[in-house]
Amino acid sequence: MFVTDFPCPGPPFLQRCRHQALLTLPAQEAHVSAARHFAADLLETWSVPESERDSAVLIVDELAANAARYGRERMTLLLVLDNGTLYIVVSDSGTAVERSRPDIAPDEHGRGAGIVQHLAQSIEVHQTRRGREVRACLRCPA
Repeated sequence: MFVTDFPCPGPPFLQRCRHQALLTLPAQEAHVSAARHFAADLLETWSVPESERDSAVLIVDELAANAARYGRERMTLLLVLDNGTLYIVVSDSGTAVERSRPDIAPDEHGRGAGIVQHLAQSIEVHQTRRGREVRACLRCPA
């Protein structure tokens, strides 16, 4: 596990941020709670208001659960708080997610993406050379 909270060099969307933290874990469902607790504790430390913190933790939980389910080796959680906007980026080493699986009842799985879309102001999913990356944006007024 790698955790850090550091100033933001790097890509343009990270350059003006106040806080940034990175957590890397094995892509296993047993580690989803660690990602959730990490986010909750960190966002409290960053003084994110409780209602936005609760939404962010739920987003982290859903995205980390998907990364653990479909990733092969590791999952990475990047949290960036920049001028009242929280960026939540979860990446894994998996391939594209199969959207419809006839062997799983619809009421058992598949609600996570809807929950994230409802809570976040925006969401993007990218397939990269290393795996999949999901970016969610959440406004966090001071």
